[in-house]
Amino acid sequence: MAERTDAPILLRLAYQAMLKAGLPVDAILQQARVSPAWLDVESPERTPFAGQAMFWRALEEISGDPHIGLHLGENLPVYRGQVLEYLISSSPTFGEGLQRALAYQRLLSDAITSRLVVDGEQCYLADLADAAEMRHFAEALVIGVIRFFGSLTDGHFQPIEVHFTHVEGAPAEEYRRVYGCPVTLGCRENRIYFDKSVLTHQVWHAEPSLLRLHEKMANEKLAELARLDLVGEVKRAIGEMLESGNTTLEAVAQRIGMPARRLRTELEEAGTSFNHVLADYRSRLARRLLARTDESIEQIVYLTGFAEPSTFYRAFKRWTNETPIEYRRRKQEERAAR
Repeated sequence: MAERTDAPILLRLAYQAMLKAGLPVDAILQQARVSPAWLDVESPERTPFAGQAMFWRALEEISGDPHIGLHLGENLPVYRGQVLEYLISSSPTFGEGLQRALAYQRLLSDAITSRLVVDGEQCYLADLADAAEMRHFAEALVIGVIRFFGSLTDGHFQPIEVHFTHVEGAPAEEYRRVYGCPVTLGCRENRIYFDKSVLTHQVWHAEPSLLRLHEKMANEKLAELARLDLVGEVKRAIGEMLESGNTTLEAVAQRIGMPARRLRTELEEAGTSFNHVLADYRSRLARRLLARTDESIEQIVYLTGFAEPSTFYRAFKRWTNETPIEYRRRKQEERAAR
């Protein structure tokens, strides 16, 4: 199964919300081990969804706010300038645009798996966040969705009721203050109920030619994610096979059930190569083991899949311009200086 990831826009929105709320941003990012590179608006790199738990835990601990997801959500900027917004805003009606956007929601996060349900007079967005025990993420996401949809419908999108799966949360009046509607906890899935009449709301600036362009853009981005999934799958296979020393293209291709020639081609289409992925994996693993463990150099040579220490030393020097011993000593001095 591919590692779940988020678009970097989620972290950048949270960063802006933290600034607006006056939170100690640097301390939170450091404790959550958030790379500053992920905040760069030019960065195309997806962020690991697994890091969300650490991020929200750091936020709660440092802010001292047990309802930080709800309150950070209040400070979120409206989601703008992304392909999901374009898909909705260039559709004839909000309902049509919403259905299109849901088909591409993975572009925002692998953990957002919403579906639109219209059952008689009931209308709701269901299964909003596939993130068990991630209360803060879900509560912030809901206010973000409410404001985003409200901005696209000239304020006509209004929640009637919100359901959450978690059983412990903020006081009822606090939820009503933030969301503008009642909230029920301990439900089967996360939901936002709303008046189904908003689905027919006319998007006044809809443009069919732009819609086709935006759908083409969304499909290209999905294809790009699929290529990133393949790179992730290759990295996992390398990690499982590294100690055996048999991490050739052919062996890894067999491990993931793909012809070697096809794997080579698809990695090229992803803008990389098998040798580059292998070297990057070994480099990261070697640096992590040297910086964070007391494993001997000989053991690290084995763990990174090198047959000879001399080969490992040459490769490490090429990666870092330092010997393994110099690198470990520098990292130890940096830790001691903190």
